[in-house]
Amino acid sequence: MKRRGLLQSGTLVLLLGAAQIARGATILAVRVWPAPDYSRVTIESDGHLATKQLFVPSPPRLAVDIEGIELNPALRELVAKVKPDDPNIAGIRVGQFAPNVVRLVIDLKLPITPQVFTLDPVAAYQHRLVLDLYPTQAADPLAALIAERLKDKEDKAAATATAPAPAAPASAARSHDPLGDLIAQQTRKSAAPASPASAPVSGASSATTTRPGGQNTPQTKGNGKTERLIIVALDPGHGGEDPGAVGPGGTREKDVVLRLAHRLRERINATTINGNPMRAYLTRDADFFVPLHVRVNKARQVQADLFVSIHADAFYTPRPQGASVFALSQSGASSSAARWMAAKENKADLIGGLNVKSKDAHVQRMLFDMSTTAQINDSLKLGNTMLKEIGRVGKLHKGKVEQAGFAVLKAPDIPSVLVEAAFISNPEEETKLNSEAYQEQLADALMRGIEGYFAKNPPLARTRRSI
Repeated sequence: MKRRGLLQSGTLVLLLGAAQIARGATILAVRVWPAPDYSRVTIESDGHLATKQLFVPSPPRLAVDIEGIELNPALRELVAKVKPDDPNIAGIRVGQFAPNVVRLVIDLKLPITPQVFTLDPVAAYQHRLVLDLYPTQAADPLAALIAERLKDKEDKAAATATAPAPAAPASAARSHDPLGDLIAQQTRKSAAPASPASAPVSGASSATTTRPGGQNTPQTKGNGKTERLIIVALDPGHGGEDPGAVGPGGTREKDVVLRLAHRLRERINATTINGNPMRAYLTRDADFFVPLHVRVNKARQVQADLFVSIHADAFYTPRPQGASVFALSQSGASSSAARWMAAKENKADLIGGLNVKSKDAHVQRMLFDMSTTAQINDSLKLGNTMLKEIGRVGKLHKGKVEQAGFAVLKAPDIPSVLVEAAFISNPEEETKLNSEAYQEQLADALMRGIEGYFAKNPPLARTRRSI
């Protein structure tokens, strides 16, 4: 009798325990990260979340059922976190769909391809449920650069409408550039009056040049001439879910490097090299997460001539100081410090939140094994020039370019460097990084380094790359 009572009590305890376990995790925080490339919704909890999702194409919306939880104030906050200018999300609705099931409905502005996945605890984060919403028709970054350049040309033409056009520099006329060809074609189309297709374009004569590989490329003279647009990819480190290093005063690496990249972009866009205009392309121009392999691929998509990744490193003591410049190494790090730094930066995908089950991620990582000796040699030339200029405005941590296996530097056909602007963990350098005056000086130094590199290494004729 006594034994039967104990068994019954034990059964009751087990049943209660199972009921408690079935209630699942507690929602701790929610975040929404809008970006032109994609929008991300993150739900952080103290335990793993089980979900089911359904995408409805018309009107486009994503329904996600989170099982084993009750609606709480943290989840309700999602509704107010959507910004009106979010390029992808129109709004979010949330409600208790069934006992222990909360349903999210994300109303979308355009068709999307959703990725829903979970992340285990890492760094300062506990369990995360991530909803990445990618537009079905991805924006073309090269087209955006062309549009910017066309607008510059139109503004310049309007300002100098009565002035005679200067002769084209010889170097610009000799350089054949598919990007420039497309700009020239678009310029002629916008300038030509309505006429039959067989009529010649007024005010411009043209010839056809056979490019390597047998591709015929139109070359134009006069206002529609082909130009060699020099593209520099700027890569502000971290972003979104990944704050990067945090200084003793609370400064986040992702914020200061983005401000520095914006300053450098202004300088690049206002510069010409031997008569050829320059254009900066940012792998992220706001606060959102970009996986390492995507940063590399973005630079290749716009056929960048250079890739400059900008960071502000940290150490576990506040003493280290000074800027550093790194290039890729295929045979091991040049120092233990460089190896430590590369390992730290290569963890960005874990913190930022990468969908490791994505087939595209695995395909793009294959690029990482294609880096060449020529690319590394050119990267060292760029790094040495930039390091010299940085040393004129601040302290250097090392007087030479260091090398290590940084994943973000593995574009096989683009000279690539990683600049650690300062040690954000050093209170004095954290203050400098937040100083507009120092950021201006540093942006000037980086610009001089880029110009110095091109002075000795003119950009080559560009050919279409397979992405």
